[in-house]
Amino acid sequence: MAKITVKDTDIAIVQVNNEDYFCLTDMLKAKDGDFFVTDWLRNRNTLEYIGIWEQVYNPGFNYGEFAIIKSQAGLNSFKISVKEFVERTNAISLQAKAGRYGGTYAHKDIALEFAMWISPEFKIYIVKEFQRLKDEEQKQLGWSVKRELSKLNYHIHTDAIKQNLIPPELTSQQKSFVYAEKADVLNVALLGITAKEWREANPDLKGNIRDYATINQLICLSNMENLNAVFIQKGIEQQERLVELNKIAIQQMKVLETVEDRQLLK
Repeated sequence: MAKITVKDTDIAIVQVNNEDYFCLTDMLKAKDGDFFVTDWLRNRNTLEYIGIWEQVYNPGFNYGEFAIIKSQAGLNSFKISVKEFVERTNAISLQAKAGRYGGTYAHKDIALEFAMWISPEFKIYIVKEFQRLKDEEQKQLGWSVKRELSKLNYHIHTDAIKQNLIPPELTSQQKSFVYAEKADVLNVALLGITAKEWREANPDLKGNIRDYATINQLICLSNMENLNAVFIQKGIEQQERLVELNKIAIQQMKVLETVEDRQLLK
């Protein structure tokens, strides 16, 4: 569940079948006066919009029941809950949830119309804040992809160590120690610190040193892992590799930071 704040109102957003649904119950707190979601749902314009949306996106929509409901819109006695509307029409645009995150939820297309019912200003701000949330999610996705790329390249790196630097007579514990030591060549070359030194300096942080690297550092690390594997296969000693990798890290980070300053790297 995600959450955005619009005009001092916290609004929950949940995923339903990979689609974003806004909590209308939360959004309603931004409307002046004593109103309910049913006040909005009984409006004929609201029902017509929902009906068209369901026609486009929901092949299982019950048009017969919907026609009966819409014919009653505008009457003083007409009132219908979201739960009843969904049960009678098999609508997917609205949901009534119970439990911890209970409330009335609507697909983002419908929720934005609900925002307009609250006020035009509220709709503008909710669109702006929702777009900011999507932008942040995309940035996080980009970071995660590069982190996974770094992990995949690490297997290439450790395989090169296993084939070229670890004598077969070593114990499993000794092999693990050698893996960690060679991996730290990259940490020191790029970040100036070993994994152990980082953990000792940051006892309250979860994860490892690479979980807190920047996107540019992860790109550079990915390149260095491949290069280090080649250096190892060529039999280059650790000290010489460390010096060379450090030069490469400095050069690549300068280039990456320059590109980012030009706003070409997202």
